[in-house]
This record gives sequence, structure tokens and C-alpha cells, in this order.
Amino acid sequence: FLRYGKHGAFYRFRSSTGRVLPLFYVYDSYLMPAESWADLLSPKGSHSIRGTPYDGVFLALIVEERHKHDILASGFDGIYTYFASNGFSFGSSHQNWKAIKNFCDGNNLLFIPSVGPGYVDTAVRPWNNHNTRNRVNGRYYDTSLQAALSVRPEIVTITSFNQWHEGTQIEKAVPKKTVTRLYLDYQPNQPDHYLVLTRQWAENYNKEKDTWLM
Repeated sequence: FLRYGKHGAFYRFRSSTGRVLPLFYVYDSYLMPAESWADLLSPKGSHSIRGTPYDGVFLALIVEERHKHDILASGFDGIYTYFASNGFSFGSSHQNWKAIKNFCDGNNLLFIPSVGPGYVDTAVRPWNNHNTRNRVNGRYYDTSLQAALSVRPEIVTITSFNQWHEGTQIEKAVPKKTVTRLYLDYQPNQPDHYLVLTRQWAENYNKEKDTWLM
């Protein structure tokens, strides 16, 4: 952090207090007890980083419903859902986002829903086909993004990062087959189909945010 923290590409978020701080997503945050997180993230914690050069905006992963109470007790600044498969967990289920957002609003927490263009990881997890979500030529992505925007979040996360083995990529794609694997493409759409959709939804999101602030 001390080496790269001042770089222009290091993302910073303006917090509710007006401070501009780095934004951190903590994966599997629920594996550490709330008391241990509170030592770091609560202002009165025994090893608190609040107000120090290591301070930031810290987001915890919600998988089960009970995690929201642990996240609040831990001193986190917000909640994100991560998984691109609708229904995979309580947190990743679109139908629960409104309730999570209400909880966050009532406790001064950020709620950041995570969306994806689809999901299929059976090439690396053959037992997980029940979590496969077909892209339906972009309609799954549209549905996920609409569900996210409907709760008026401050931020929306796209869970992708070149995850070809989980079928969540949005980069340009053409058919590719190796001896052991078939990489899915976007036909009959163009190779940049999901980049085009992402741009359209980003523009919609910016327009809608303006109306929320009125």
C-alpha cells in the first residue's frame, strides 16, 4: 500500500465524512470473527487503523443473511455480494438486494451489489452445474444490472476480471477450442457484445444517479 497507494490508478472513494480513501473488497471476510475485525476497523479497536495512513473504505462479503449483523459489528464500511450466479447465496440473490440495501441504509453502510454476464464453471468444478446461469444473448446481464440499479446503489461491481474458467468474462471473445476445453463465445452477437452492453448500462447508471440526487 505504501508503495502504490499514491499512484493515480489506485482507486479512491469519497466517504460519508468527506475523506477520500482507498476502497478495498475483502473476500471471505466472514471467516474471521467480528471481534478480530473490530480490533482493526473500529475507531476504538486495540489495533485500529482508522485515522492512520492505512485507513480506507473496507467492504465485507455477505454470503448468508446473518453475516450482515457480523459485518456491522466488525466495523466495515459496506457490504458487497460478489457471486455472479443469481441464487448462489443469500447475498447474490437479486430478490434479497432491497432488504440488504434497507439494512445498510439504516446502519450507514454502503451496499454494493455485484453483477455478471452469466456463470458456468463446470470445466473446473464439474459438480457445480446447478449454479450455471446462461447468458441468453445478454439478457441475463441486463436483468442483473436492472436488479442492481433498482435499489439505487452508490456503486455497482461487475464480477468478471477475465474469469474465463467461470464464464464471467466480458472481454471480446471468439470461438476457441483446445484439447481439453471449449471457450464459449458470444455468437450470434459480435465479439465486443458485452463491452457494448457495459457501456450502455454505465451511461444509464450515471443518468439515473443524477435523478436520485434531485
